[in-house]
Amino acid sequence: MDITERLTFFAALFKVDENPKLGMWLLYITVIILCVIVFKLGFARKLPLLQNIIIYAFLIFGCTILTFFAVFLPIAEGLVVAALILIIYKIRLHQERKHKEHEV
Repeated sequence: MDITERLTFFAALFKVDENPKLGMWLLYITVIILCVIVFKLGFARKLPLLQNIIIYAFLIFGCTILTFFAVFLPIAEGLVVAALILIIYKIRLHQERKHKEHEV
């Protein structure tokens, strides 16, 4: 079995099999960006600066581990789906709040 057949979409897109160093860095950055988006849309609250720094440091550390899984498992793809669902939820929530303001 060829290893390129088992790569996920983003791993194949960044050609992790041909250029592992650059491909893994691009995959790592992609996973970090997607994790930050999902965190901000779904879980983030207003916190003091030091607590935000600690949270994002642990988030980036966790993304390091997730990047290794993302080569063969659909981690980044799942984060894209989660981000899309949360974006749709936020849009619908905003529309509902706007509609309630106009009713009152």
